[in-house]
Amino acid sequence: MTKRDLDAIDRRILEALQGDGRMTIQDLATKVGLTTSPCLRRVRALEEQGIIRGYVAIIDQVAVSLPISVFVSVKLERQREEELDRFATAVARWPEVMECYLMTGPRDYLLRIVAPDLAAYERFLKQKLTRLEGVSSIESSFALGQIKYSHRLPLG
Repeated sequence: MTKRDLDAIDRRILEALQGDGRMTIQDLATKVGLTTSPCLRRVRALEEQGIIRGYVAIIDQVAVSLPISVFVSVKLERQREEELDRFATAVARWPEVMECYLMTGPRDYLLRIVAPDLAAYERFLKQKLTRLEGVSSIESSFALGQIKYSHRLPLG
């Protein structure tokens, strides 16, 4: 089994785990129509192949006092491998950065930053992002509200 040839049972397993990553193997097996041992083997194979990368709790960012989401577009002075790697290494260390994408188009990166308030975002911007060598420009857009958020991939 490779990442490209998931069968219907694998897809049902993945769909079920996306909905509830804490369900027991017995409940999962029942849900997908297997007995426990074959279901566990399949889950372990999906984990070993890196298809299942881990299990997490999804936390409400507002409930933990991080209500501000900022989408930041970053343009580098140059797009050479060395500059791209330096940027990626720095961003990976910053806990405020929830997501970072290398982009096509006029900007090089798109980041999603969370913060407790505007002052905290300003500190992040001044103390981290603007001090990073090779950054040419930064544009920040503040989310006014979240319409949809999903962690579930459309496997159907």
